[in-house]
Amino acid sequence: MVDHAPPPDKIPLSPASLILRLAGIGVVIAALAGAFAYVNGTLDPQRLTPKALVNVLETNNGVHPGFRRNHAKGVCVIGYFENSGEARQYSTAQVFSAAWTPVVGRFALPSGNPYAPDSSVPIRSLALRFTQANGQQWRTGMNSMPVFPVGTPEAFYQLQQVQTPDPATGKPDPAAAPAFFAAHPETAPFLKWVKSTRPSASYATETYNGINAFYLVNATGQRQAVRWGVVPVARDAAGASAPQGADFLEQDLLQRLSSGPVRWQLNITLAAPSDPTHDASKAWPADRTVLNAGTLVLERAQAQDSGECRDINYDPLILPTGIEGSDDPLLAARSAVYANSYLRRTQEVSQLPTTRQEPAQ
Repeated sequence: MVDHAPPPDKIPLSPASLILRLAGIGVVIAALAGAFAYVNGTLDPQRLTPKALVNVLETNNGVHPGFRRNHAKGVCVIGYFENSGEARQYSTAQVFSAAWTPVVGRFALPSGNPYAPDSSVPIRSLALRFTQANGQQWRTGMNSMPVFPVGTPEAFYQLQQVQTPDPATGKPDPAAAPAFFAAHPETAPFLKWVKSTRPSASYATETYNGINAFYLVNATGQRQAVRWGVVPVARDAAGASAPQGADFLEQDLLQRLSSGPVRWQLNITLAAPSDPTHDASKAWPADRTVLNAGTLVLERAQAQDSGECRDINYDPLILPTGIEGSDDPLLAARSAVYANSYLRRTQEVSQLPTTRQEPAQ
């Protein structure tokens, strides 16, 4: 691991105007629309649609104009990825052959309420956009949980429904969630983790997992199923508990970055032929080969209402040549839902008050 940052003249400058950024992302969404038409319901009106999924998130969390419908509270981060070379034989993606690749990321909480206190949820998330020298991008969204609660978009929608408040009481039906979990035994690993986990006291000391499976593709066309995640170099002190305060995670991150970069090791787990690639609720055996693909280095933070991450749709299926999506149905659903949420919040930006005391997404 190299401790120095790349030369200042190679670090990307601040992004262009908001209009150019929105236009660029709009082109990506348009290109993906045809590929995921079936998820949007345009080929089968009976299918679950992204609109329905985003609507239930709004019902459960409230509508906060200009904010993401999930992971609404966050902070932008800027840095780079320093490649180790270990993944090069498995993928032609430039990120695994170039010495370093610029990164724009976003730490967040998995909630649609941008004003929720940091202690309200045990999960933290980290989204990243790697921009290769050839212009291709790798976008990924990772969470601190090791597995997803369920394996299909339909089950995720049902999980959201059992958390919907009853208009008569303003609270969810207390019997609905237990009934759902009883009917979905695949949730057991996630529930076990929730009961045993202790949330990290810092964004910088958390492990983030990609959860979904992907394929690395090498120069001969060989495909290797993988999952990836990042493991922090820094660790919480023994017995450390989360600080008090509604916004301690961002405050802690800013304090750490004021003393220097924070780092993670990018681990890529290689699947065996028997490992499921279609179900994010199932963990792979712990004895699988893990590559140390390199080091993620984050150097500075930005407010999410004006930072470079503000207008990035961290669609997990925006991938460079050399990385491909798997047969996991959650990937296509996430792509379509993110696009729907993105369009809603960007249409609302101009309606936001000019003086805000909270982040604008």
